[in-house]
Amino acid sequence: MIDKKLLSLLVCPVSKAPVEYDQEKQELVCRASGLAYPVRDGIPVMLEGEARQLTEEEKTA
Repeated sequence: MIDKKLLSLLVCPVSKAPVEYDQEKQELVCRASGLAYPVRDGIPVMLEGEARQLTEEEKTA
């Protein structure tokens, strides 16, 4: 679980757009850049090299 205050401060390092927390996948999702950043042991890993590309379906959801 990500602290709501922390989540309100986090932005995508690529697009500088806000991110959304996907609790099921344990990821922070940025639709603007099309990337999903992993959350490991409650810590967001906000590195472009660690992110995965969103599918077209995920980008529009």
